[in-house]
Amino acid sequence: MLETLIMFGIGILMVWVICKIFAWPLKILFKLVINAVMGAIVLLVINIIGSAVGFTLPITALTALLVGLLGVPGVVLIALWVLLM
Repeated sequence: MLETLIMFGIGILMVWVICKIFAWPLKILFKLVINAVMGAIVLLVINIIGSAVGFTLPITALTALLVGLLGVPGVVLIALWVLLM
């Protein structure tokens, strides 16, 4: 009986340690996904609203990569690039 309780406790401890190890990378991944989605939404909104006044941002592989990695600051960077060029 005591051996069973000890093994059960070790099992719970191992599950807790594994969850702690994988929780940190999942937090970073979740933050990156949210950042990329917000950037894509802002990019689409700018293109929808900007098309009425003649200002659109190109959606290419490079701009998708920048928005995916940087999120909203990536959209601002692309908008500044388009305005200055």
